[in-house]
Amino acid sequence: MSDFTVRTAEQLPALLQGFRKQAGLTQAEAAMRLGVTQQTLSALERNAEKVRADRLLRLLSMLGVEVILRQAGDTPSSPTESGPAW
Repeated sequence: MSDFTVRTAEQLPALLQGFRKQAGLTQAEAAMRLGVTQQTLSALERNAEKVRADRLLRLLSMLGVEVILRQAGDTPSSPTESGPAW
């Protein structure tokens, strides 16, 4: 699957809907798996910028989407490289 760089909250609704559809889930099915109503999931897809981070991460995880954070300008690390030493 492709990587998507998200720089604004306005980009999230289309991505969330696309990932859900790619997973073969209707809003009702995804909502049931997430433990919310279909209306809540619909609102989440429309107004993703107002979603709590924990709910957004749960939805992405359920859809099989991995979140990778890196500083702008950094290239993706190879699987053998370790992350930052905190």
